[in-house]
This record gives sequence, C-alpha cells and structure tokens, in this order.
Amino acid sequence: MGDSLRALALERVACGEPSALIEVVATRGSVPREAGTRMLVWSDDCAGTIGGGHLEWQAIAKARAALKNPSQWPEAEEVALGASLGQCCGGAVTLRYRWLDDDALADWSIEEPSALIQLYGAGHVGRAIAHLLGMLDVRVQWIDERDDAFPRQLSAANIERVCIEPVEAEVAVAPAGCFYLVLTHRHDLDLRIVEAILTRGDFAFLGLVGSKTKRRRFEQQLAQRGIDQSIIARVTCPIGIEGITSKEPAAIAVATVAQLLQAISAQVVRGARCPKSSIES
Repeated sequence: MGDSLRALALERVACGEPSALIEVVATRGSVPREAGTRMLVWSDDCAGTIGGGHLEWQAIAKARAALKNPSQWPEAEEVALGASLGQCCGGAVTLRYRWLDDDALADWSIEEPSALIQLYGAGHVGRAIAHLLGMLDVRVQWIDERDDAFPRQLSAANIERVCIEPVEAEVAVAPAGCFYLVLTHRHDLDLRIVEAILTRGDFAFLGLVGSKTKRRRFEQQLAQRGIDQSIIARVTCPIGIEGITSKEPAAIAVATVAQLLQAISAQVVRGARCPKSSIES
C-alpha cells in the first residue's frame, strides 16, 4: 500500500493539481493506525486512510479548507480519540498536514514491506489472491510459466510478474524467510515447486492448494524423494482459515490471504524483518 500510495502522490504532483498530504506522526495508547500512516486529499477525492471515522472526516475537511486557502494551513495537532469524536479507541494521534509537493515526496520514506511472497499460479484463485495482495503492505513475485495466464495489466505496484520455465527455479533465488503459496494448474508442477522449497527448508510459510487427499499423496511422494518428515509437516494444505467452505475463487482467496496474514503477523511479533530479495525489480 505504501508504494502504491506514493506512486499516486507522484502522479498528483506531476499533474499539478493541488493536493494535501496528511500523516500520522505519533500515537499514544489504542489507535486505529500506526505512526507513518498517510493519506492524500484533493478537491473531490482522497486516497489512503488514517483510520476512518470522525477523525478522518475532520482531517479531510481541514485539508480541503487549506487547499482553498493556503494561508490557513493547519498546524500539526494531537487529537484525542474519545467520546468527542465518537470513537472508542481511547488513545491519541498526532496529525501533520502538508502541501503535496516535491519536498513532501523527498521526505516520504518507504519502509520495507512486512513480507516477501512468492505466489505460484496465475489461474482463477491465483488472480483472486493477487488482487487482495495488491492492496497490502507486502511484496509479491507472481510466477507462472504461461505468459497468457496473467491479466493484461497489473495495476498494483507491489506485484512483480515473473514468467519463466521451469518455474521452480525461482525458489533458488528467493531469500531465506520467504512466504510461499503454490497453486498452479498441474499437480506435478505443484510437487516440483514444493520439493524445491522443502529442500531449502528456510521458508516462513508454505501454503499448498488442494485437499487432504492431495496432501497425503504429496507426503508419500516427498518422503520417497528423501525429504525429512519434520519438514514435510510444515506444509499447510489445505490452505485457508477454517470455517470458510465456499469453493469460489474469491472465497478461497480471502481465506488464504487471512491465513497468510496470520503467519506474517506471527513472524513480525517474533521480530523478523521482510527479507530482501535477490531479484530486484
């Protein structure tokens, strides 16, 4: 999200239409968004969010008033998220308002995304997952051997399309601590990719699309190829959080991305940072 919002900010500056940048620069207690969160505001629209609710509504109104009358540009302010705003968070946020210009862009640092994900497969489920991941603070390498399987346009700045054969070769260049989702159009291809990931053994998460029957078959085949059972046991298959039974691609994607976010959050809590890829876009 950070990369895509900054890309939009660059477009706004280039087009020359007056826009404002609102930043959360400090927080106390329970708040909806963390320090470093930004949103853009202009006369008839906005992008990003600083937490929604009355806080955001007031901030947008102040930014638009300032765009009309720059002499009344608001100072940075600490806002208590109590009953007066109709929000029950109980904490406080400090907001800074800036004219969106080259100076604001120069000060806009981009933090490392929370995770690097290799997504294998550009079928219906893969497309639905990629759509969701494109809205999150993650970096995605979306990999398939079929160039025509990808959508014609990828609007998300955090997704890198990789068309290569054999696709499992991409596993070798992934950094340690990578997150993997494997859902290609062929079981034998899934097996080759999973074997390559398990052979490395340094993955943070490995999700494989399929049934419990597919999992048992893969466990047998991987064991026959010399993969240790303790490593095989780390494969998540079927994928997706429990309780969602729909087989619609969008439903599978929601369940899978939710499970992936749980794994990423657990990694962040343990203090791990997003690994840097050896593939630079």
